[in-house]
Amino acid sequence: MATGSGVYEGAEGWAQGRAEPPAWLAAVVEAINETGVRPAAICVGGQSPTTVPMSGSPAVTVLHPAGATLGFEEQHYAQREILGTDDVAQVWDWVMARLGANVRQSRWPGDATLRGYGRRAATGQVIGHTDGAHGLPSDIPLVAGAQDAFFAFWAGGVDTPGRAMDPGGRTGGLAVAVDSPPERDPQAMRSAATGVDIVGGPVSSHGLMMEWLSRLTGRPISELLDLAELVPPGADGVSVLPYLEGERAPRWNRELRGEITGLGSGHGPAHIARAALESTAYGLRHIIDSLSLPGLDVLVCAGAPARSPVWCQIKADVLDVPVEVPEETDLAAYGAALSAGAGAGWWPLPGEAPSGSWPRPAGRVVRPVPRQVYRDGYKRFVESGDAAERRLR
Repeated sequence: MATGSGVYEGAEGWAQGRAEPPAWLAAVVEAINETGVRPAAICVGGQSPTTVPMSGSPAVTVLHPAGATLGFEEQHYAQREILGTDDVAQVWDWVMARLGANVRQSRWPGDATLRGYGRRAATGQVIGHTDGAHGLPSDIPLVAGAQDAFFAFWAGGVDTPGRAMDPGGRTGGLAVAVDSPPERDPQAMRSAATGVDIVGGPVSSHGLMMEWLSRLTGRPISELLDLAELVPPGADGVSVLPYLEGERAPRWNRELRGEITGLGSGHGPAHIARAALESTAYGLRHIIDSLSLPGLDVLVCAGAPARSPVWCQIKADVLDVPVEVPEETDLAAYGAALSAGAGAGWWPLPGEAPSGSWPRPAGRVVRPVPRQVYRDGYKRFVESGDAAERRLR
């Protein structure tokens, strides 16, 4: 498997919730060229909801407050209202159109069709071919995409009941595969496999907690992770609520804010870093408990957090389940490659085959070490969050 990456030039100057689509396009082309191979097909995913004017003027991203308390479809429409134009697309569809595809609305199986975002196309369906622009060869199939989290779930094999995933990133969350019930749960999404749904929910700031602490202390995240490993489980009594931008699942309260409690004169950045890592694991367990599931067989960790052994071990210990860490942690990109492969005819489209129909990346397994200090810490985490919500009433 070849890999490549690109940089979003100027991103540090973008306003909150806005972005320059040409920078996305340039980074996609840069990443493709960096692989050094001619792709059999190209597919792009990205954050959602994000709405891009077809003109390429600044987009409204998922970080914009427009419609943030609404569902995905309604949030798209609120973003379009902010832009003041009806000529819009999802971010991956805009990139595909710039590379030569027909203007389409790529949708995952079971997703509602968005009004005014182009004609619907199924994830994995060929929607055009490169036209030779932007330095890419012509006649490469261009394939309908999806949001990055859906691609990560597909790549991580969250299509077998009992498997779950934290996709990582600045936010994070939990996705759990379950058998599709006779009457569909309107809150569930379809997995790539037939007969299997995904339940769970996103969180707001798990990865962002470490970014914030890095800015606050002037230390790189890698150093903070090393420091956290030196602190014993329980962070010597320091606790964190990772609600820097409110919280989504399971509290769904944008008014919540982050908290650090239990600090003493003997505590320092290492203790806060450890407590922040533990808080993200508590947040995942809180989602599991809210779903009333019988239990998990394995949790797949993805994204940058999966590259931290201490973070993965904390999640395994708090959830008391094995954690699977893939060799390729950027599962969203791997999922986009699966979609491209479907367009190339190598395997079925999502929603058209049973579990096990697609290749998974190899990986290692982190075994859990259950600890009473984490059970106590989780209890404090939930109680502190409950108290924070009461103060807002």
